[in-house]
Amino acid sequence: MKSRNKFLFLAAGLALAVIAVVAVSIGNPFSARAAGRALLPNDAKVLALGKQVYGAQCASCHGVALEGQPSWRERGSNGLLPAPPHDASGHTWHHPDEILFRITKHGVAKAANLASYTSAMPIYEGLLSDDEIIAVLSWIKAQWPAQVRERHDQINAQHLRAKG
Repeated sequence: MKSRNKFLFLAAGLALAVIAVVAVSIGNPFSARAAGRALLPNDAKVLALGKQVYGAQCASCHGVALEGQPSWRERGSNGLLPAPPHDASGHTWHHPDEILFRITKHGVAKAANLASYTSAMPIYEGLLSDDEIIAVLSWIKAQWPAQVRERHDQINAQHLRAKG
């Protein structure tokens, strides 16, 4: 009888641990995808944070309406490219979530392994948390038309298949 009580006690403890993990995951929309750096463009809580971070950190260069800077494909007199648009007219959606995350966190040079590349884009490692980076990129994606979002989802799927 004692061994049955021990078993029931252990089973109950395990069940409580599983419930706690699920509850924490449900309460934190970032936790489910943070490891894979996947964006969450359908989560209102994430988008609210993303909009705030975008306004504070990104809009001054990339534009309030995601329009980017004029002549963004041509290097300026300083040799740097202006900030590209993040709307459907730009190239942001051509990159999978993981690459967008790495570019934002570590900078273009490190993300693309280009040691001599210089960019006006700040490196946000140490300035923004991973959750804030995911939130701002999620907010950007949420602004795209449905067909661009669908195409971006396909790009993500291709990228994941290529990684194995």
